[in-house]
Amino acid sequence: MNIAFIIMQYLLPQHLLSRLVGKLAETEVPWLKDLLISRFISQYQVDMSEAADPDYRNYKNFNAFFTRALKDNARPIAPGPQDIACPADGAISQLGKIIDGRIFQAKGQDYSLLQLLGGDREAAALFAGGSFATVYLSPRDYHRVHMPLAGTLQSMSYVPGALFSVNTTTAENVQGLFARNERAVCLFDTEAGPMAVILVGALIVAGIETVWDGQIAPPPSGIKTTDYRKGAREIHLEKGAEMGRFKLGSTAIVLFAKDRAEWAEKFAATTPTRLGEVLGTLRPDA
Repeated sequence: MNIAFIIMQYLLPQHLLSRLVGKLAETEVPWLKDLLISRFISQYQVDMSEAADPDYRNYKNFNAFFTRALKDNARPIAPGPQDIACPADGAISQLGKIIDGRIFQAKGQDYSLLQLLGGDREAAALFAGGSFATVYLSPRDYHRVHMPLAGTLQSMSYVPGALFSVNTTTAENVQGLFARNERAVCLFDTEAGPMAVILVGALIVAGIETVWDGQIAPPPSGIKTTDYRKGAREIHLEKGAEMGRFKLGSTAIVLFAKDRAEWAEKFAATTPTRLGEVLGTLRPDA
């Protein structure tokens, strides 16, 4: 069954399917969007009591429902000055050290830090020997991604790629999954030095958005990098502030430089996460 699922993903027209689903998710026909949303809530047991607007019929389309806001204070943000806040609801896919420029994916699978960052050698050098945490957002989760630490945006790169599923089965069977899929690489300067938050697209993910530039995927083909250090607009986000969101579920990857972060001992592969909880702490010398 797992093999058939993987083969199917190679054969599917990933981008066409994802964009078609995106069109459907944008429909504002009342009976159709309400049907889509109600079936989704039932299928994935979505907890609407946490939503700022718990009535699914009030959302103009499926995407508005899927990227819904939470009630104020639904997710307290880790308050300690050395605390690294978890960026999203979901579950840990993997976390640990970046070893010899490789990031662990699952069961003998890993991928290149350089490829993940779109071939940017200067950026890859910042995180050599550093730490990574990969958070998987399932369909039922809250799908906005927030800042683990306060930071000032240095650059953002859209990196085109495939749109494989990012669930456990695919992670265990597709080599270099997160460095193959479409993604947005956001580099920040923080009190702990450089930090990257990478939003990875996936099968039937209709788009990736950031709070500063709106929808960035899918844009024209080819890597597109924006250097925010040279513009008149400084983008600074506090810890816990929203930085981006997915139109349908996917994965967020957080990177820190060497000896800057230490992950909480309670976290391992498949451990559930909640936005804002303590994912780790800054090293004393950070």
